Amino acid sequence: MSVELPGRILEIQVVRNNRLGLVQFGDTRRPIFLDLVADAKVGDWVTVHVGFATGKVSEPEALAAYAELGATQETAEGDLQLEEAGPAMRRRVKPR
Repeated sequence: MSVELPGRILEIQVVRNNRLGLVQFGDTRRPIFLDLVADAKVGDWVTVHVGFATGKVSEPEALAAYAELGATQETAEGDLQLEEAGPAMRRRVKPR
């Protein structure tokens, strides 16, 4: 069995010829490889499996998945609360 979670792309960078997106899952953000979804852009919702985006989904589909998982953070209006993009993904890489 495999699990794919939906997340929203907040930022995109190219690191060592790979497209990496800062993707938000509820209140968690993770860097995710976007190379398998070539047309993914900031603001898109993608499904993620083991650190790789595997496809795009609509916002209603993503929110429905969160509702099924019981992992939503709802406001009084029932909207999923997502923070806006903050500082760029920063990772210190030591030269080889």
